[in-house]
Amino acid sequence: MDNFSHTDVLDAGLTDWRDLAQGLHARFGTGDFAAGLRFVNAVGAAAEEAGHHPDVTLTYPHVDIMLISHDVGGLTQRDVDLARRISAIAAEQGISAHPEALVQVELALDTADIPGVGPFWAALLRGDTEALQGGDVVGDARVPLLWFQDTEAHETPRQRFHLDVWVPAELAQERITAALAAGGTLVDDEAAPAFTVLADAEGNRACVCTTER
Repeated sequence: MDNFSHTDVLDAGLTDWRDLAQGLHARFGTGDFAAGLRFVNAVGAAAEEAGHHPDVTLTYPHVDIMLISHDVGGLTQRDVDLARRISAIAAEQGISAHPEALVQVELALDTADIPGVGPFWAALLRGDTEALQGGDVVGDARVPLLWFQDTEAHETPRQRFHLDVWVPAELAQERITAALAAGGTLVDDEAAPAFTVLADAEGNRACVCTTER
């Protein structure tokens, strides 16, 4: 199956869903645990029927769902089809989506020696060096993905870790504005809307990222 691009996702008209750093994401406001459980059971049945299974997080007021085709490392028609089915289930049960609440955080580490430091972070975060895949320490619901930003070796003290905060593209400027109003500074927006570099009052940097290019 061909991977879907950001434009393909937009063209699919998935109003409940947003593509972030990894996969399609949706949050459905269920209001209470029992309603959430009914919704998750219905989603599980649909996933079994489709032979394609999402990551589902059930909490008291909402259910978070992420879809990705792990075998190709991206989004495919299977994800779009199941996303549509899940949205239909939500509508049938009177459950609303809240794309404005979506966010995904990744950790980024500047390093000139990925082979040297990567296994350490994989073992520390996931307990297994096999979690280092293609230059990333692959995360799960407990641990965010850690990716290594290749850089030249240097001795000058500098920030090596930063956060990538992925949000829906239409919410990026709102998030940036809020961070600046809270004492942040704009470091670099040349690559916006793909990513915008901000810094706190002490110069610690973070990126607000979207899949829009």
